Amino acid sequence: MSPPPAKWKGKCHNITCNNKIIGARYYNSEGLYPTTEFKSPRDAIGHGTHTSSTAAGREVDGASFLGLAKGTATGGVPNARIAVYKVCWDMLGCSNADILAAFDDAIADGVDILSMSLGSDDPQPFFDDALAIGAFHAMKRGVLSSASAGNSGPSPATASNLAPWMLTVAASSMDRKFISQVVLGNGEIYPYAWLKQGIAVNSFKLNGTSFPLVWAGDVANYSGGNGLLNAKNCLPGSLNSNKIAGKIVLCNSVLGDYTGVVMANGLGAIVSFPIPFLIDIALSYPLPATQVKTGDGDAILEYIRTTENPIGTILVGETWKDIMAPYVASFSSRGPNRLNPEILKPDITAPGLDILAAWSPVASPSGSPFDTRKVKFNVISGTSMSCPHASAVAAYVKALHPNWSPAAIKSAIMTTANVMDPRKNDDHEFAYGAGHINPLAVTNPGLVYNASEADYIHFLCKQGYNTSTLKQITGESNASCDGVVPGRAWDLNYPTFGVAVEDGQSVNATFTRTVTNVASTNSTYRVTVQMSSSVNVEVHPKKLSFSTVGEKKTFTVKVSGPKMVEQPIQSGTIVWKDGVHVVRSPLVVYTITTNSMTTSPFRPTERIRFGANSINWNMHF
Repeated sequence: MSPPPAKWKGKCHNITCNNKIIGARYYNSEGLYPTTEFKSPRDAIGHGTHTSSTAAGREVDGASFLGLAKGTATGGVPNARIAVYKVCWDMLGCSNADILAAFDDAIADGVDILSMSLGSDDPQPFFDDALAIGAFHAMKRGVLSSASAGNSGPSPATASNLAPWMLTVAASSMDRKFISQVVLGNGEIYPYAWLKQGIAVNSFKLNGTSFPLVWAGDVANYSGGNGLLNAKNCLPGSLNSNKIAGKIVLCNSVLGDYTGVVMANGLGAIVSFPIPFLIDIALSYPLPATQVKTGDGDAILEYIRTTENPIGTILVGETWKDIMAPYVASFSSRGPNRLNPEILKPDITAPGLDILAAWSPVASPSGSPFDTRKVKFNVISGTSMSCPHASAVAAYVKALHPNWSPAAIKSAIMTTANVMDPRKNDDHEFAYGAGHINPLAVTNPGLVYNASEADYIHFLCKQGYNTSTLKQITGESNASCDGVVPGRAWDLNYPTFGVAVEDGQSVNATFTRTVTNVASTNSTYRVTVQMSSSVNVEVHPKKLSFSTVGEKKTFTVKVSGPKMVEQPIQSGTIVWKDGVHVVRSPLVVYTITTNSMTTSPFRPTERIRFGANSINWNMHF
């Protein structure tokens, strides 16, 4: 690659950079370094390597995880440069001070896109959220911040990184699944091929040889103070090594990495998932292992208990085509937005399930200290993995349209997204936002919903922020909310429309939006609306004509309907078409209880702080 651009001012701390990795800094304001870590930007656990290579890794032929998923690997923007800002540390998390320092440096260094695979499990008011504050300052300098939605799904209202000036990314599947089958001595195979469940990233080869099978609950290490509960979960120290050495153990939990089986000299593990919604995640283990759904686990247990000498084997992993893709991953955090119900979050979904990408050679691929394998590529899951996919798409847009604002880039990504199938995603837009990211359409969206720093300040003032708290976000001494009456966020120029109705109240909302023409000099767009019959949607005007690039047009959307009681999400769309471009925005209507109503950032439930002044970052499971 050619030398870095002339504008670049980044540095490399304690490592040697090159024309690909042009910046590498690390931050540790507390001065605490675990023995597992490097006092440098080097990655000791694999997470940063994986996310960086997903965003901008160069093309690598013959990439695989120990033979699985073999092919040519490439990042989203392989010709882009990478600058790394290490703010999180193994076992210690991420300090707010370090996060803000990294933002300052990244902005000053001259980055174009910020990709942030981290977030808080308990979103705070924006003036108390280091990521929101840093992303606001980046936005002021023309830098879009792409961030993970979180790994706390499928529970509702769990999404993080909720600021409207950030791109919040959920995780969805791709059409490849990692399968490792169990074959019992009676000929039964789990999973059956047509079920496509029972998944794992299993690189260990038993060559079809069968071994004795035992249930973990029958081989507890009672002398070590462990009972049935610890044993069936296969926790470290819970199993009797005299009873499981050289055997395959049936475990009944997704907890841990099954180091307990390794410690007790077990040969392999069959994991029976007690949590059905986590069956879509292919995990990696430090020994031959696979995951089966609870019903299959019960059948295997029955075989063990009714057979004098139960035997079985675990086949080496395979990759199968998943015809159901894409669907939102079970772990991906869901909306609605806990801080601002009218702002739909997450914004978008991107591949984050079973992602193959580069890995640190000093990191265990399974996370187990007993796993001595060294790999250059690994398969993991999380919104940490989906975020860099979206960051890469944003970088493509930025490269083609260097003068577009962060809001314009974000709008292009959202309004060109592929429609997700709601039959596969019960939470609808609360799971996938505007839809599944579409890299092919994003560079030519036709129209964009732009927003400036002033627009976001007005939004914050309407949300109940005052001059003092506003300054904590903007850093501007002259920032003020004088004259702004608190209210709903319906006039923020956002690419989606959210109507949060207090339980028992009627539907009555009016949105004002302005779109900017970024395509043809002469074009006319006409609107179409889709919504359930119980909700009335009126758009005025119904036609927008443009004669120049950069021209702006404003329209209003009025949403009305009867009183709603415990109404789940009702999904609709507002679509502008000119015969070439399709500018699609979701419209959602749903009810919220009085206690969850958000008109101010100072609700007591939102003043719960995360411990040790740190942010819990999204990692693979």
